[in-house]
This record gives sequence, structure tokens and C-alpha cells, in this order.
Amino acid sequence: MKKGLIMEGGAMRGMFTCGIIDVFMEEGIEFDGAVGVSAGATFGCNLKSKQQGRALRYNIKYSRDPRYGTFRSWLKTGDMYEGKFCYETLPFKLDPFDIKAFENNPMAFYCVATDAITGKPVYHKCKTGTGEDMRWIRASASIPLASKMVRIGNGYFCDGGAADSIPLRFFEEKGYEKNVVILTRDRGFRKKPDKLAPLYPLLLAKYPGAAKALATRTDMYNKERRYVEKREKQGKAFVIYPSAPIDIPRTEHDPHELKRIYYMGRDVAHAKLDELKEFLEG
Repeated sequence: MKKGLIMEGGAMRGMFTCGIIDVFMEEGIEFDGAVGVSAGATFGCNLKSKQQGRALRYNIKYSRDPRYGTFRSWLKTGDMYEGKFCYETLPFKLDPFDIKAFENNPMAFYCVATDAITGKPVYHKCKTGTGEDMRWIRASASIPLASKMVRIGNGYFCDGGAADSIPLRFFEEKGYEKNVVILTRDRGFRKKPDKLAPLYPLLLAKYPGAAKALATRTDMYNKERRYVEKREKQGKAFVIYPSAPIDIPRTEHDPHELKRIYYMGRDVAHAKLDELKEFLEG
């Protein structure tokens, strides 16, 4: 049976996912394929490059850099997380991404982006971790209004979570039968109606698909959560939840808080380790 890993986004809540996948690497737990959405892609790609600890390291080191998740960066570049810094300078100069290991790892790795014109999800299979792959990963994490749309070819793309926040169905359709789902919201969480929903068509007039996806995201997300819970009860998915609500801002800059969420992930992973191994090997 093909083993899959699905990683939800959530901006800096993704430090929870970082802790979990680091434990997976330490314990030699491997998957045939993985798919990440937004932070699930930007942090989860380190699983394919086999760089345990990298995501924690650079997030702590650059947590208070003005180019990293700040209003100042947004005013200057149109991106709260400056594109050139996050997707060029950091991964290829400051804390190098292991491109060779990424390419050589047979695990398939997908990232999810939203087509800003159609509003449909796009699932890109990353092969090299460079060039266009990095643009797709950037698009996956580019939250509309907080980031510019990312142009790839003749299209414009943004945050994958707008169209498919938890792509479990996608992986099942790809033939993955034993799926582990990492969520960054606690068990039982449901998204509340978005107060900005009526404004998206105006604020994103050039990108009708993105506007529609964001306006209907609450319903989409809650339906996906119910589906994940259903598959969990059926024994078809192993779901890892935070042990408590992750109560940090999306752009958390306090390194102590980032470490706290990271170690929450590690603790949950260790607590679930035997049960997880039984699920994957059974």
C-alpha cells in the first residue's frame, strides 16, 4: 500500500508540523508521497531534502528580520514575507536547501496552489526544489492581500489553502491508501464565517477565482475537516492534531513561542509513535 503524508498550512502554526516531521526523520518513518499546503509546503519540503532541524533553525534565526512577515516588508514589496529573501536568498545562500538530496529522494512531493482566475486548486509535483518548483511553493504560501499573486507561465496563483486546505481526497485519488494527516488546528475545530467574505470580489477584482475561493473557504474547510474525521473513524487515515489550540499570530516573531509550538509537535509525534507505526505497517 502506498503511504502518503498530507500537511495542512497555517503560517507559523506550521512550526507544529516542523516538530512532527523532524521526529519522522529521526525515527526513519518514510512515505511514498507527501503533499503540503502553504506552510505545509514551505516547511514540509525539508522532509524530501532530509534536512532535520532546518526549518526550526532558520525560523528562529530570522524570526525578527524585517523581511520576514512584517508590515514594513508588505509596504516595500507587496509581500509580508519578502519573496526574494524567502525563496532565493534564504534557501540558496543563508541556509542552503539540499537540492541534491531533494532530487535523489524517491518520495513524491506535491504543493497545492490556487489558480487566481479560476479559483481551482493546482497540484504541482516538485522534482528539483529549484526554479519553477520554488515558484510553486511560493505561490502555495502567498496569502491574497498579504502577498502578491505569483505569476507562473501565463497564470497567476496564490495560497493553496483557499481552494484545498487539506488535500486528503487528492492523495486518495492518486492511489495513496495509508494516509497520515498533520493538522495545525486542534481536534473539533471549525472555521467561523469570514467577515471579509463580501469584500473579496471588490478587493480582488482582477482575480475572480481567488475572490470566490476565499469567500467560500469556510464551507470548503469545514467539509474537508468532516471528511478527514470520517476517514479517521474508518481507519483509513491517521490524523495528528495539536494537543491544545495553537494560539499564536500567523506572523509570530517571538522565537520562544515558535520553539514552544515546535516542541508541541515533537511531543505529540512521540506520544503517537507506536500507534502511527502500527497504522503504517498494518
